[in-house]
Amino acid sequence: MDILQTAREVIDTEIQQLERLKNCLDGEFVKAVNLLKECKGKVVVTGMGKSGLIGKKIAATLASTGTPAFFLHPAEALHGDLGMVSKGDVVIAISNSGQSSEVLALIPYFKRLGIPIIAITNNPNSELAKRADAVLKLCVEKEACPLNLAPTSSTTNTLVLGDALAVVLMKLKGFTARDFGLRHPAGSLGRKLKTVGDLGHFNPDEVPIVHEKTPMREVVLEISRKGFGATAVVNDEGKLVGIITDGDLRRFVQRGGDFNRDLARDVMTKNPKTAKVDELAMEALKRMEDHKITVLIVVDDENRPIGIIHIHDIMRGEVA
Repeated sequence: MDILQTAREVIDTEIQQLERLKNCLDGEFVKAVNLLKECKGKVVVTGMGKSGLIGKKIAATLASTGTPAFFLHPAEALHGDLGMVSKGDVVIAISNSGQSSEVLALIPYFKRLGIPIIAITNNPNSELAKRADAVLKLCVEKEACPLNLAPTSSTTNTLVLGDALAVVLMKLKGFTARDFGLRHPAGSLGRKLKTVGDLGHFNPDEVPIVHEKTPMREVVLEISRKGFGATAVVNDEGKLVGIITDGDLRRFVQRGGDFNRDLARDVMTKNPKTAKVDELAMEALKRMEDHKITVLIVVDDENRPIGIIHIHDIMRGEVA
């Protein structure tokens, strides 16, 4: 046996079955998406065996992308876990044959509660399909298993169909990177999704701010007190008009500036780069790197300074 050739044949078979799945998508998929979008409770995913294993992943993907969901084991459900299901929920029931006795045994309970059922099955004429409100066909003609028995192509199609549901719902709900980050606070992914609001400084006593008419001697004191190597400069309306950094101070001294006579507006860099509370910290870091600066003033929608973030804040957050 040619090991690599056999592996490629498995992959080719699964790709072919995925193409069939893509071509099988119809109005039933739209109906299923609308049921999930309008769900007032949680999405309950259920299935036995390999279908159940894939169902757990589908539930996890939905939950992490803005659609509250959990997996319900059919056998455990029949011994008390049905209490986890309530009106307002939507069920996704997975069964390749559509005849799984454990899954079918749950249908009457779901019906009594008026819970919509979305069936994922390879048999559109099955009992599960007949009793469902929307039927998503797997359209698998052949398993990648040489015996055409072990769930291979069918589980792959189920997984991809679940991903398609989750991604479409993400887009319909306007799910953002910040929303994703709130659900993934740990690990390297969580660190990459931290925002300026997570890592910056927003205590009014910490944020360095001076008026544009402030004498330079007081500007130096403000920069020294706050310890960020910079200060925001505002006008009479409290809006950001500039920034003064350690670099600006050095250039001010080099040209013989007068700390008692010169004002902040005479030294500041106008139209400084800024950040918003809800933007990703990594985006703020890229802006700093692109412009070779180490600090950004955080402003609100009216361009008023509300915080400050230093490059070290982001680097510490990245390795935490």
